[in-house]
Amino acid sequence: MDIVKHPYQPLNNRINSLFGISFPIIQAGMIWCSGWRLAAAVSNAGGLGLLGAGSMAPDVLREQIRKCNAATDKPFGVNVPLLFPQVEKQFEIIIREGVKIVFTSAGNPATWTPMLKQHGIVVVHVVASLKSALKCEQSGVDAIVAEGFEAGGHNGKEETTTFTLVPLIRKATKLPLIAAGGIGTGRGMLGAMALGAEGVQIGSRFVASEESSAHPAFKQKIIETGDGDTCLSLKKVGPVRLIRNAFFQKVQILEDACASQQELQDLLGKGRAKSGMFEGNIEEGELEIGQVAALINTIRPAGEIVREILEEFAMARNEILKQEF
Repeated sequence: MDIVKHPYQPLNNRINSLFGISFPIIQAGMIWCSGWRLAAAVSNAGGLGLLGAGSMAPDVLREQIRKCNAATDKPFGVNVPLLFPQVEKQFEIIIREGVKIVFTSAGNPATWTPMLKQHGIVVVHVVASLKSALKCEQSGVDAIVAEGFEAGGHNGKEETTTFTLVPLIRKATKLPLIAAGGIGTGRGMLGAMALGAEGVQIGSRFVASEESSAHPAFKQKIIETGDGDTCLSLKKVGPVRLIRNAFFQKVQILEDACASQQELQDLLGKGRAKSGMFEGNIEEGELEIGQVAALINTIRPAGEIVREILEEFAMARNEILKQEF
């Protein structure tokens, strides 16, 4: 008899119950990379796919929700960064289209959580610190994503790693907890659960999937990225982990010269992330990805990625249970 369940058997925990999914694997709602094809593929594989509303105008978001509904009969959600001015219109569309799961990030969860829950929506908020996690619990969210310093995209100024952040938050809150940042494998998933998480949110590994809406040149750049090729940058504007390229070097020169927030904002300009990740401007674009990119060397269908993570999770757990300590 196997020590653990077959990887295709549902892994029963509070995250699965909360979302109505089979496996506690959540695909992060990343800007420019998380369209309906990716979200539907992950949901169809038994995880939870998320649309990345941060890069979507309201009418585009409506279209993406409808296409995702047509592509899967499984639960999916929408990630909404709260720092954008169009957020109110996005929430109006989410409610009107009947979306039942919303992940919020980059803002105060107390602002929107009560309204979303009044419409029967499950609300999850992404945090990078213990202080923010406690605010989440006070705000009435249904679950928390603890995202460590290793993560790609926008990050916490505290630079707390996943290995430290997850047990800190697990000790302080009773809410269902999802780990994020530096997780892209089954072993990473097992490690996160050993720290107290009940599920994982994975971004970078799904960017390098066939269904991702990222530009092919960006996907290729990810699988070429090695140890030390990403760095947290732009902390005066908004911390973001970037691949080292020509744009990053310009940022570093300004930061080494103690540039002002305005000088950095002027360099960043508008559309820099779209240029890099969606349009494939590899040298002058903003290329957001996590440290786990160093472990990614293939571009695979999202469903196969989910399967590989589950297989490695089961194998690694068996190995641990068989060890003598």
